[in-house]
Parts: sequence; C-alpha cells; structure tokens
Amino acid sequence: MSQSESSGGETSPAADESEPSAPITVMLSSRLMVLANLLKRGAILRYKRLTGLSSVEFGLVASLGRRPPMSVARLAEAVGQDKGQISRALANLLSRKLIAKSANPRDSREVLISLTATGLAAHDAIVEGAQERNRRLLEHLSEAEFRTLLGQVDQLTAIAADMLESEKSSR
Repeated sequence: MSQSESSGGETSPAADESEPSAPITVMLSSRLMVLANLLKRGAILRYKRLTGLSSVEFGLVASLGRRPPMSVARLAEAVGQDKGQISRALANLLSRKLIAKSANPRDSREVLISLTATGLAAHDAIVEGAQERNRRLLEHLSEAEFRTLLGQVDQLTAIAADMLESEKSSR
C-alpha cells in the first residue's frame, strides 16, 4: 500500500488506485469504529462497577442528569432509542428508586421522568468517571493537538452525518 508522510514524520495510507484494495481494517472508518467500541466497552465496565447500571440504564441516567424532568419521548430521543427500547430500563431504574415518574402538569397524559437523590448520586459518579476517562485519553496531547483533533472530529462527524442522510434517501 502506498504511504505518504504526514507533518509529524509518520507515514499514513495514501489513496492509490493502482494498488489492490486494503483490508477494511486499515480504513479510517474502521479504525474509528474500533476506537469507539473500545471506549464504549470501557465505559460500560466502569459504570457497571461504579453504579451497577447497564449500558442503557447509565445512558438514561446520564441524559436525565441535573435537568428538569423529561418526557419519555424526549428521553428516548436524547439517547437515540425508541420508547419501547427504553421501557424495561426505566422500569428497572424505577424499581431501584433511581428515577421518579410524575404527570406533566401541562398535559396529564404525559409522564415526566426525573432522577431521585439516589439517581443524582449515580449521575455524579458517571460524570466523575467520564471526566477521568477523558483526562486519561487526552493526557498525551498538547493543547494545539487537542484543538486540531476536535476540529477534525467535528469535520468528520459532519461528513458522516451527510453520508447517513445520503444513505437514507437512497432507500
């Protein structure tokens, strides 16, 4: 595979139509998915150890955070799952007294979800754990490298969002 030298003196894959296709595992998207999966698996293990919450449960607790009560529909949107997918997790959180349910005073048909004091303690443990993981992940980057990385991640995220929209409209 053809290589080009980056500004840091390292080599990186360069697009070269004349060479055979590289294994998918060397492609940027694959490497980013590996990174995301490693981070997710580490987070799941940490939050399970710290709070006893499953990945769906800690996602709900993290999304509820220190905010005003949220409708089930809004919470489902915040975590990127439908109401049916989160109903079991909400039932578990309710039985463990981590969340409270109440009727929306403006629309009694709507249920609002909020964290209890125990839920807030779990939320704070999640935030503290996330901050520690973030520090460890970034401790070897300079401020300039960090700013550059964030800019590149934002750019790649926007491109990936456009790619997703293109795929959706190609159905």
